[in-house]
Amino acid sequence: MAPAVRLRAAVCLLGTYPALAGVDLSVEEGEVVLLRGPNGAGKTTLLRVLAGLLPVVDGECEVLGHDLRRDPRSVRSQVGLLGHATFLYDELTVAENARFWARAAKRTSADAHAALDRLGVEPRLHGVPVARLSAGQRRRVAIAVVAARQPRLWLLDEPHAGLDASGRDLLDGLVRDAAAAGGTVLFASHELDRSTALADRVVTLAGGVVRHGGAAPAARATEVVHAP
Repeated sequence: MAPAVRLRAAVCLLGTYPALAGVDLSVEEGEVVLLRGPNGAGKTTLLRVLAGLLPVVDGECEVLGHDLRRDPRSVRSQVGLLGHATFLYDELTVAENARFWARAAKRTSADAHAALDRLGVEPRLHGVPVARLSAGQRRRVAIAVVAARQPRLWLLDEPHAGLDASGRDLLDGLVRDAAAAGGTVLFASHELDRSTALADRVVTLAGGVVRHGGAAPAARATEVVHAP
């Protein structure tokens, strides 16, 4: 079976700057992989590349069997990206946002409402425009929108940011359940204690390349590779 993610010498330019400068990375289906590295290491760029939002200009990039160099849009319905921006429409209500993004992935309104419930978004907020939510409420809704899509590949950039303790616990449970159901999760985080415990493997990036942990383990979840 092909890995969920396979990059070989992948290069991505932001303008003329090589944000990814020859990345080698293999991730098996069902793995939870933590991306580590300093600011500017390429973590966010890598997640956006895997979501089909930034082009690979050299090397190889395959995600869920799709060649993203040929067609970066081909994978988008199967991927859920949580970025620093929420991708929510401020003028729409919580429920309208969830239903909109669920439909974009060919999911149902029931899937959208189930995801809101899973993230503890209270029913009283479902009819509230997103513009009126607190930062923590917005973050929960943004995560629920990703969950409503039921992606095969979860791409999470600092997912615990802005969440209270109960929200962080709900997110961790969601990640574990997604992996148990066969989903693949890549997430970037500076919260190392919580994130390392959640991950099967740690991959370290620096200077736009993988410095440690890029090869998939022979047996999933039996070996956790920690960055030096």
